Order: sequence, then C-alpha cells, then structure tokens
Amino acid sequence: MVKLMCGSHNHELTKSLVEHPYAGRLTKDEKTIIADMTKSMVKPRNILLTLKEHNVNSCTTIKQIYNARSAYRSSIRGSDTEMQHLMKLLERDQYIHWHILKDEDVVRDIFWCHPDAVKLCNVCNLVFLIDSTYKTNRYRLPLLDFVGVTPTGMTFSDGFAYLEGERVNNVVWALERFRGFFLRRDGIPGVIVTDKDLALMNAVKSVFPECTNLLCRFHID
Repeated sequence: MVKLMCGSHNHELTKSLVEHPYAGRLTKDEKTIIADMTKSMVKPRNILLTLKEHNVNSCTTIKQIYNARSAYRSSIRGSDTEMQHLMKLLERDQYIHWHILKDEDVVRDIFWCHPDAVKLCNVCNLVFLIDSTYKTNRYRLPLLDFVGVTPTGMTFSDGFAYLEGERVNNVVWALERFRGFFLRRDGIPGVIVTDKDLALMNAVKSVFPECTNLLCRFHID
C-alpha cells in the first residue's frame, strides 16, 4: 500500500529528456538504419553517434541501441533457437564443423573453422598458439581459439571451439578435430604455444606428442 504524504513535487522539473525511455524511442527510419549498420558489423557506439549526427535533438541511449540490435537479430532468427540458427549459418556458409550432443538434444561442445583456414593451416604449419578466453560471452563458456603464424610474422585464426568445461576430455576432443586439418603426416606443427592451463597442456601432450609445447612469454615471466 502506498500512503501519500505530500501532494507536491520535492524536486524541480528536469531540463532535459535524456535517459527518459519514451523520449529516446526510435523511429521506423532509425530502426532501419540500425539494422543496416548491424549487418555491416558497425559497433553500437558508432551507431549511436550516427543517429545523433542525423538528429541533434535525439535522446536515444546506448541501451536502446542494444535493444534494437537484439530485436533485429531475433527477427532474423525467427522461431529457431540460437543454436539452430548457428547450425544453419555454418551449413549455409560451408564452414567445417563438428559437435557433441548431451542428452540427445543439447549441444555440449562445438568446433568450427573456415575452409580457407585449413589451407593456411597446411601451408603455415610450423607454430600455432592455442588459448582459451573466459567469461567474455553471455553463456560464460570457455572459447578455445587456434591461431597460426605465417612466415612473415602475421597471424590468422584457424579454428574455434566452445567447450562445456575445461576438463581434459573436452580439450582433447577439440585438439583431435584440429589435428585432422593436417593433410600430410610430416605437416604436424613443430611448436604449440599455450598458457599455463594444465588441462590444455596435458591435452597437447596427448594429441600432439611429437610437438614442442612452449609457454607464452607472460607466463614464463
């Protein structure tokens, strides 16, 4: 129950409508601009800057940009779940991918790479860097990233794997998929650089016993 103590305002009227959701609502044209810029991989802060350049009186906030982007992506996905939509995109763009199911209908681990990455992998196969990123995605899952090094010192992404956990068996499965990229027996990597993740180091020792496993400079220091 709310009991009215005083019938008058205890503060002055705001001089600006900034941060008021109704004042910052998006028009139909602005939603179209956000959809087009989202397809072009433009960052949300740059989208907001573009809208304010078109309309100096705009009160739209970055949160409303994120909400509009999310609504646009949901409209593309339709009734599919995010995982179903991901599988369709991998098939459409002809990515190489594998996955493991849990309870027959839940994806536990998934590995994918671009076909051009396999070609680079076999040409530039001397040194590879393997590392996991943590807590940088909405599902809080470790993302295992495989990076190759060219003879000119440049790097390229060779594959990615979302894993259910950091256990050795999960990492071994991803490394076995990665090993399958190498078409020649003598084309196996000579050096694999990792951090001091024991599960990853043990998996490298198991799947690539002929390789030298080095620590990155940060962990050596």
